[in-house]
Amino acid sequence: MNAVTSPELCAASLVEIIDFKWLMAGDGHRVHVERLQTDRDYACACLALAAGSRVQALRDTAARLARTLGVSPPLP
Repeated sequence: MNAVTSPELCAASLVEIIDFKWLMAGDGHRVHVERLQTDRDYACACLALAAGSRVQALRDTAARLARTLGVSPPLP
């Protein structure tokens, strides 16, 4: 799912994923980082959940992460 090859881009992706994980935790949701990177359906479900959050930073991070992972941006 995540076809990023550049080490710098991989590191940036991991930072986005970890940001997303902690923002989701703050909103009351647990995220499994490895599964988020390997299971497209799980990633889409997490991103969709985040898109409906009241927390703007979480919604913004979800939109960026969707682009990074190459999935459709989540709808609120």
